[in-house]
Amino acid sequence: MSAQTGFELFPDRAVIAIRVNGELKDKSSTVTASDLVEPVEVDSPDGLDILRHSTAHVLAQAVQRINPEARLGIGPPVHDGFYYDFDVDTPFTPEDLAAIEKEMDRIIRSGQRFQRRVVTEDEARAELAGEPYKLELIGLKGAAADGQDGESVEVGGAELTIYDNVDRDGTVAWKDLCRGPHVPNTGALGQHKLMRNAAAYWRGSEKNKQLQRIYGTAWPTKDELRAYLARLEEAAKRDHRKLGIELDLFSFPDEIGSGLAVFHPKGGIIRYEMEEYLRKQLLKNGYELVNSPHITKANLFETSGHLAWYAEGMFPPMHLDEEHDAEGNITKQGQDYYLKPMNCPFHNLIFRARGRSYRELPLRLAEFGTVYRYEKSGTLSGLTRVRGLTQDDAHVYVTKDQVKAEVASQLEFVLETLRGYGLDDFYLELSTKDPDKYVGSDELWEEATETLREVALASGLDLVPDPGGAAFYGPKISVQARDAIGRTWQLSTVQLDFNQPERFELEYTGPDGQKHQPVMIHRALLGSIERFFAILLEHYAGAFPAWLSPVQVVGVPVAEEFADYLGEIVDRLRADGVRAELDTSDERMQKKIRTHTLAKIPFQLIAGGQDRDAGTVSFRFRDGRQDNGIPVEEAVRRIREAIDSHAQV
Repeated sequence: MSAQTGFELFPDRAVIAIRVNGELKDKSSTVTASDLVEPVEVDSPDGLDILRHSTAHVLAQAVQRINPEARLGIGPPVHDGFYYDFDVDTPFTPEDLAAIEKEMDRIIRSGQRFQRRVVTEDEARAELAGEPYKLELIGLKGAAADGQDGESVEVGGAELTIYDNVDRDGTVAWKDLCRGPHVPNTGALGQHKLMRNAAAYWRGSEKNKQLQRIYGTAWPTKDELRAYLARLEEAAKRDHRKLGIELDLFSFPDEIGSGLAVFHPKGGIIRYEMEEYLRKQLLKNGYELVNSPHITKANLFETSGHLAWYAEGMFPPMHLDEEHDAEGNITKQGQDYYLKPMNCPFHNLIFRARGRSYRELPLRLAEFGTVYRYEKSGTLSGLTRVRGLTQDDAHVYVTKDQVKAEVASQLEFVLETLRGYGLDDFYLELSTKDPDKYVGSDELWEEATETLREVALASGLDLVPDPGGAAFYGPKISVQARDAIGRTWQLSTVQLDFNQPERFELEYTGPDGQKHQPVMIHRALLGSIERFFAILLEHYAGAFPAWLSPVQVVGVPVAEEFADYLGEIVDRLRADGVRAELDTSDERMQKKIRTHTLAKIPFQLIAGGQDRDAGTVSFRFRDGRQDNGIPVEEAVRRIREAIDSHAQV
């Protein structure tokens, strides 16, 4: 065939760009018969990114139409939306955002074309002379692709390019430095909404000027936009920070410090049940429980490689053990101690504490170990991003021949256990080597990655690539779980590590009587207890199943005279291990019921004279349903069964 454009190959309007030999390009691009050309539809992941990035350009054009003095930062697509940074004299107001949205609508209706031009550095500097931030990006050309993600959308390609927004009469209405691709014209854009604005440092560094960032979202259709906004509304109701206060579960006292949570009694019970369930699963699956201290000498993390690769994520050292004589002279040199950011080096020392035989492998060591990571204050977010976190950390030591079977077993164990918490919608992600940040040979990485890929595919779950997302010591499979409102959370990880066994000189005696080096598997099932607590809290919207609920049953007498009757039932439940309370407050019964319903208690037992005479109770559930006249024996059995079976009551 002769040269054709993407428009000729794919006339369908749902196709907004093309992929040519693996590279995303504008639909107007010319291709030849030797090219491999694929359509990019608007509702695909790449299509949504292109749609949102194109909408970000329209946002920037609208801002500069209203305020020509606004200087442009960057405007990349992000998960479910986009943003654009601006240097303006005053922060944007809600009224400003409304006016900008109206101007965006006018631009979209005008049907401007997105037209790509390749330019030299001198040409780009001449055309964008009034945009200091763009000039800085031009100077970063090439290096930027490896820097901030937002920068790569502008200067991360092989060429410098500018996109013109061209009116129907051929006039260039606006331009922006951009790698592309974009939708063919503004008429191909779907539905958008500006969400909020915030301050943001240029290029993410506090050393730079603070700009104003406008966040927005864009979707192919009005229905998809409405559905997304409804999800956001539901997510706001489920926000674990809000529910944590309402249900009295945890707090972040200023006196302790940023990112450091305390769990209140009710939150403590939930956390206990979460951990205890997992402990039982661990013991049932051949794990051995260990413990390690919170601090260690620096050389442990020098050996593991964390000080070389992870120092920025660690708290500063504490210089200890230095001794002085009466004149102040140092008589004993001190040493640096660090709060631990990881548990794995300690587990290596446990493995190395005595000789090991191949008969002991796989050796599975597990710990609920609290670690400390110096997250920047701007990244902290409730329990999902903290500075002090407890990992349900496990390290499994295997022979090379055992790797594949053990990884498959670990993955099966992970999925079975997560289902026990009420999560059941999963897919997998395979994180591969970051070419600029890894240790070990390319051959080992290739072999390890292929092993993980085979196990992941054999699970039957969808597998999504995560290029360059592995830790420095080995590739990993991560389990991604969807919650009750469809959001995705990264949970469990299974990572291979050929590096630390070598660094720590770990050995076992094989059947041949010779010393061999084990392979190490890092496995975090919940990840962080704090983060998993937040995920479950939002998944259940605070209405935990009975086995996790801090209060499982509350007795509500119709009148004071029936308190003794219900009190005997509550005592019986407590004796059977049920977390049960009796409400003897002076409030009216209807107010009591409302209070305990808002507290999301699974079972309310109500009793009056008729119940006392018949030896029955009435069950009231969180959704307002009520079962009357239930014999006490049956009521106790129902409650116990709901707790023991992890039923989603």
